[in-house]
Amino acid sequence: MLSRRKLLSGFLAGTAISVLPATLRAQTTIAPSAALIRGSGLSGDVGFVVADLRTGQVLESQGANTAMPPASALKAITSLYALENLGSQFRFGTRLIATGPIVGGIIQGDLILAGGGDPTLGTDDLAGMAKQLAARGVRGVAGRYLTWSGALPYTREIADDQPIHAGYNPSLSGLMLNYNRVHFQWKRAGNGWALSMDARGKTAQPPAYTAKAAIVNRAKPLFTYSDRGGIEQWTVASKALGRGGSRWLPVRNPAAYAGDVFQTLARAQGIPLPGPQSISRMPGGDVLVTQASDALSPLLRAMMKYSTNLTAEAVGVTASARLGAGNSLAASGKAMSAWLGARTGARSARFTDHSGLRADARIAPGDMVTALRVLGVPMGLRRLMKPFKLRDATGKTMKAQPFAVDAKTGTLDFVSTLAGYMTAPDGTELVFAIFTSDLAQRRRNRGHERPAGQRDWVKRSKILQSQLLQRWAAVYGV
Repeated sequence: MLSRRKLLSGFLAGTAISVLPATLRAQTTIAPSAALIRGSGLSGDVGFVVADLRTGQVLESQGANTAMPPASALKAITSLYALENLGSQFRFGTRLIATGPIVGGIIQGDLILAGGGDPTLGTDDLAGMAKQLAARGVRGVAGRYLTWSGALPYTREIADDQPIHAGYNPSLSGLMLNYNRVHFQWKRAGNGWALSMDARGKTAQPPAYTAKAAIVNRAKPLFTYSDRGGIEQWTVASKALGRGGSRWLPVRNPAAYAGDVFQTLARAQGIPLPGPQSISRMPGGDVLVTQASDALSPLLRAMMKYSTNLTAEAVGVTASARLGAGNSLAASGKAMSAWLGARTGARSARFTDHSGLRADARIAPGDMVTALRVLGVPMGLRRLMKPFKLRDATGKTMKAQPFAVDAKTGTLDFVSTLAGYMTAPDGTELVFAIFTSDLAQRRRNRGHERPAGQRDWVKRSKILQSQLLQRWAAVYGV
């Protein structure tokens, strides 16, 4: 087994290098990595490392020690952080708590909807909780109906440079519902539109009274947002609506949203509740109903598959809390950086979140590869990753490929990343990280929802990623 010092000795910043024997290099006609990068037409920076998974020997690298934005590839590190500090069987829990006894079907005290930081809590889960509460014989409450969201620190949005209506950039809170998104739907009705805002589940679709939308006769901006008296107010440009459609909008007052929806669902079970009130301190009481999330491993697998930002932030902040650190999202990112440094010796990690949605997060490709190998292998990270499909020279997904790749992708405006594992045709296992970014273009286009040239730039990056993987499979899998 190579030491980490020897492993890192193969990392050279700048020029792509190969440590293959000269005879083997002479036998291949595969284009060198440097030629592939030049031919990609990409602006900005490219950094990568590919290493033998078993020995840790670095096979090729460029900019291995240069810290770059990982985008959603950061979720791989977050998964390792959560697995080590929470355990694969950890579950989030949402509770209904009574501060007094039940007498004649009435709670003699307050009823509390207490969040446990579950990012996957859905409307159908709350409906099930209301049904269980009714099965306990509860028919009302003598005191107040309260919500508690203090299990996680409130964060209004994950990143401050995303479009205001981006459903992937909601608030973080200890009480969350539907990934902190509300379902907005519109359709033509006479000379106007019929609008609805609801907490859509598979079986239940209660209206969301904490969010409202109005159509405004304009072309831009597409959406505006304001919070008035606890009601989230959206306006939508009429020129962009067409005849009908729907989308999920982010929620900024998640405890009020979840509390409102549960009130409606409880009423449907014959349990009228007063209006929800938020509390900052949890009083004592008896737990009447508990809703548990999936175990951490399948939760992380779904997070990796769908790149769910809110799940990454929730598990990351919860892991930091287990370590006694991270009373804010920024502090939690810092705690994860320190953890990675302590566990692998990584010096480049500067995390500001756990999802990679923030473009100011940084890690070098070399440190990413070390983490995937040193921590990812014993923790079974590859099993949680999504199979990656290669792209051809036109950017289209290949119908067949002769080797397996399991990896986490990441995409921001003018940032594209890929990190994971591959098995070459002969069975050789490699670990890699490929980071590309043009931060100058990103800064110039800040605030633009669809920056000019962004789609073509990302397409070029993804083609380059596939070309590098094909090269490595051909050259090192022999």
